[in-house]
Amino acid sequence: MKKRGSRRTLIGMVVSDKMDKTVVVRVERLVQDPRYKKYVRRYSRFMCHDESNDCAVGDQVQIIEHRPLSKRKRWKVQATVAKATVV
Repeated sequence: MKKRGSRRTLIGMVVSDKMDKTVVVRVERLVQDPRYKKYVRRYSRFMCHDESNDCAVGDQVQIIEHRPLSKRKRWKVQATVAKATVV
């Protein structure tokens, strides 16, 4: 059998879990401003498949690229890095 190609993995924070088997994950990256050389935070939001509905808002999760599951879902939750702390 052929080994599956390398798929990207990212770590982000769950910002929405209102859908069934779907969570929205916000991934943060630092980008250097070309003129002032200061680092600025940029965010991307990914709709990710969560088969068991385990994720909650505030959880830190690792996501992996996946085949298209719907119009906007191309990622899947691989693991939960840290659970959200309830205050």
